[in-house]
Amino acid sequence: MSVEHPARVASTAASGDPPALAVRGLTYRFGEHTAVDAIDLDLNAGEIIGLLGPNGAGKTTAIRAIVTLLRPAAGSVHMFGVDAVRHPIRARRLIGYVPQMLSADSGLTGRENVALFAGLFDVPRRQRRARVNDAMAAMGLTDVADRLARTYSGGMVRRLELAQALVNAPRLLILDEPTVGLDPIARDSVWEHVQGLRAEYAMAILLTTHYMEEADVLCDKVALMHAGRVRVVGVPSELKAALGAKASLEDVFRQHTGDALDRDQEGDFRDVQHIRRVANRVG
Repeated sequence: MSVEHPARVASTAASGDPPALAVRGLTYRFGEHTAVDAIDLDLNAGEIIGLLGPNGAGKTTAIRAIVTLLRPAAGSVHMFGVDAVRHPIRARRLIGYVPQMLSADSGLTGRENVALFAGLFDVPRRQRRARVNDAMAAMGLTDVADRLARTYSGGMVRRLELAQALVNAPRLLILDEPTVGLDPIARDSVWEHVQGLRAEYAMAILLTTHYMEEADVLCDKVALMHAGRVRVVGVPSELKAALGAKASLEDVFRQHTGDALDRDQEGDFRDVQHIRRVANRVG
């Protein structure tokens, strides 16, 4: 991965201000199976935290509970002090969410896709055109805004989905496997844009990824999840140092999960769609 390590952005929250995200004892069950088992997470403004783990660890289920798509069996989720379980609509106004599943409509242009999300997020009508243009520009898509999304490369599709998530000017950005199915160059392009958003707006970012090098480079903290539980949370450099001078984040991963990592995958719009459908079924 060629992206250089970003300067760590200190939290902009003043003393006493609520964190961007505070998760306590979050639990979700499918019947008798506990998919997410009493996890805790904390995230401040300007920070990136990576939620890592093998397929089936419960990462996507946890994300869906955090973004209010699933109602947890127990625990709490607060976003900037808003109780997301009790007040999901208020919480949704604070977040941008890019799911595993493909959210761009291949039959619409890039601009139309983002405009659709502006309506879904209830962006005031008089502001929508400017917001859409700003979101497309932020993701470097202005020149292709009026092309059908089906003509976009995999990396362009992911940047379009980021534009959709940004159109309501969220304070918290949540990304579930944001670069799955992308080649290394496309991944770098997506992350350069995400880093720019974090640096410019002190945006808090929660992401899941299987790419250990990606997490090592991008994240201020990582939380390793296995069998529904968060096994360890820490700064990547400190977690590696605890295993030895030459340890990698992959070594840390294996230490706490014992599972093999997924390999890189490449593809265009259709490949990304297929890969995400499979990923959604398995975890």
